[in-house]
Amino acid sequence: MPVDQEALDAVALSRAEYDLLVERLGREPNEVELGMFGSLWSEHCGYKNSKPLLMLFPSGGDRVLTRAGAENAGAIDIGDGLCVVMKVESHNHPSAIEPFQGAATGVGGIVRDIFAMGAYPIAILNSLRFGTPADPQNKYLLDGVVAGISFYGNCLGIPNVGGEVVFAADYNGNPLVNAMCVGLARTDRLQSAKARGVGNPLLLVGADTGRDGIHGASGLASRTDPEARFEEMRPAVQVGNPFMEKLLMEACYELASEHPEWLAGLQDLGAAGLTSSVVECCAKGGTGAVLELANVPRRESGMRPYEIMLSESQERMLVIANREHAADVKALFERWELHCEEIGQVTGGTDVVIMDNGVEVGRVPTGIASDPPLYRREGVRPAHLAELNTFDLASLPDLDPGEATAALLRLLARPNITSKRGVFRQYDHQVLANTVVPPGGDAAVVRIDGTDRAIALSTDCNGRYCYLDPYAGAAIAVAEAARNVVCTGATPVAVTDCLNFGNPEKADVYYQLSQAVHGLSEACSVFDTPVVSGNVSLYNETAGRPVYPTPVVGMLGIIEDVSKHLRAGFQRPGSEVWLLGAGIDQAADTLAGSEYLEMAHGKVAGLPQVDLQGERRLQELVLLANGEGLLASAHDCSDGGLAVALAECAVFGGVGFDGQREFGGRVDGALFGERQGRVVVTVASEAAATRLRELAAELDVWATWLGRTVEHGGFAFGPIETSVEALGEAYETGV
Repeated sequence: MPVDQEALDAVALSRAEYDLLVERLGREPNEVELGMFGSLWSEHCGYKNSKPLLMLFPSGGDRVLTRAGAENAGAIDIGDGLCVVMKVESHNHPSAIEPFQGAATGVGGIVRDIFAMGAYPIAILNSLRFGTPADPQNKYLLDGVVAGISFYGNCLGIPNVGGEVVFAADYNGNPLVNAMCVGLARTDRLQSAKARGVGNPLLLVGADTGRDGIHGASGLASRTDPEARFEEMRPAVQVGNPFMEKLLMEACYELASEHPEWLAGLQDLGAAGLTSSVVECCAKGGTGAVLELANVPRRESGMRPYEIMLSESQERMLVIANREHAADVKALFERWELHCEEIGQVTGGTDVVIMDNGVEVGRVPTGIASDPPLYRREGVRPAHLAELNTFDLASLPDLDPGEATAALLRLLARPNITSKRGVFRQYDHQVLANTVVPPGGDAAVVRIDGTDRAIALSTDCNGRYCYLDPYAGAAIAVAEAARNVVCTGATPVAVTDCLNFGNPEKADVYYQLSQAVHGLSEACSVFDTPVVSGNVSLYNETAGRPVYPTPVVGMLGIIEDVSKHLRAGFQRPGSEVWLLGAGIDQAADTLAGSEYLEMAHGKVAGLPQVDLQGERRLQELVLLANGEGLLASAHDCSDGGLAVALAECAVFGGVGFDGQREFGGRVDGALFGERQGRVVVTVASEAAATRLRELAAELDVWATWLGRTVEHGGFAFGPIETSVEALGEAYETGV
């Protein structure tokens, strides 16, 4: 008898999808099978609305060691037999319902993705979005999310080195909680999430299985508006135990790094629990499996096969051991005081068979389960963009020069610009003792133990830009992430991304998603930064209103000699300050999507623009100049424009600045316009400045002299006259 609509709604399958499933199976699925297919065909696991678009991403390169989407994370060769493993993922809907546990288990999940590859996690970053901070609910979400991240990450002993915290009304009720983790591994010790070797045992390691998280993949992550279904979906939020995860992390790393011959495959249990881990491993390995659920350790009595297969209880790993070393693997985990039970075996064929006390309760063909229907939709440009993009910014009154200083101080105190020290001081960013540049700069820098190298890490996206033009906004996200990494002296080499959008079944949202993917793809091609891993989070809506389109870009850069890393702050008095890239631009169109435009005029309007080839030349110039030892500091120009960038340089370094007093055109555009492709640098001598100008001319990049750093604590630029102390008070206190 066909299932009713209520049963389909419970597993987030449409009637058409169910009919297709029946046709492909040649029969009606039973309850266990229906739950498994609902999760495996969900947006979270099956990427049915996004996979056709993701194929557009450039994903290969000389340094790339993995195929995008084929493993838990992407791996990048950094030389000397070492690789960096990286990925970013979302935990948006769980965090909207239970901010502490939602964020905490988001950290736990992304960390497991890294050590499932045989890598040791060495850094965490977070990209967070919340509604307006004055709203008590948004303050509650912010406090809970940050507490959850710090609790879990600090307990694991992994440094949380950077990220971003952004506020906008469009995130009210639906915060975005994206977590990025990177790990280090020997390239010859990388592990694969494949079930291989007929007869090899499937070992379930870690926490016992409970009822938490059921329907997490098909419910929380694949449906719209968590706020409207708050109480219904609360049980789908997982509960984390970081102390158990710490044991798992250390044990799995020991197993992969010291005894790789004992392993045939390694996979974490995340979304959809046993269902996704076993079926996906078998699909990737071209094998089948038989599971005996009676052997699954559980912490609750009376659990049905349906619940066991779909539970998303945290801190669990699936280990496919080589049969002759199964006892060795068990002994290793027992030494770490971890449960390790054989729950099945790899088989020939391509079916995953689920047994309960010797009785078959489900049979899932991996070819069908791993091949959900894919949707190629027609996007429609949102009608409101025509008015917003053509809004005449020049019609707005210019800033009175006499109000420029006050405007700068107000901008520095804005939630999106002001110091996030109140957030990142809750994170331990110095554990492992390899953090060279901590949170608060353009990008974090982490030393690679035993080498002269370091990696630079950044997460970036401006939702306002993507709202106004998703193509340009996404391209700008890549450009800014690369620029931030370059400003530390690192060469950008790879990207991991998290695409946060609303309901893709709506034509205007699908347009945003499609255009953003195209923008990301082109920018990554220009910067030669392949997309090696990532995540898609859709249905981010509250009361039918989608969040800003937010394609978060996580960028990895490599510094060959860590002693040559750069910082954003002015380093000493007496240095010349230069603006590289586009000059002091007084045009009104530079205000498009800017923080100043929203602050001064209450508008989000205009058309953001980016010159990707110009950006690439700019970044090449910064790297060449730093390689020749010309630069003392570098800071990218982004939110708040040039005046904010200069103020941050002064505050970060505690050094004054005496700059140009006169420039023509609009005052607001010159000071606070957000023209892309600009970096503020300092050089220590006139000879260095001469050489910098020569390199800039060779690469066809503008170099504009801005002024000098000074011993006294003054700050002067254009009509702005204030002190570094006043700037610091506004920036650090937000008032």
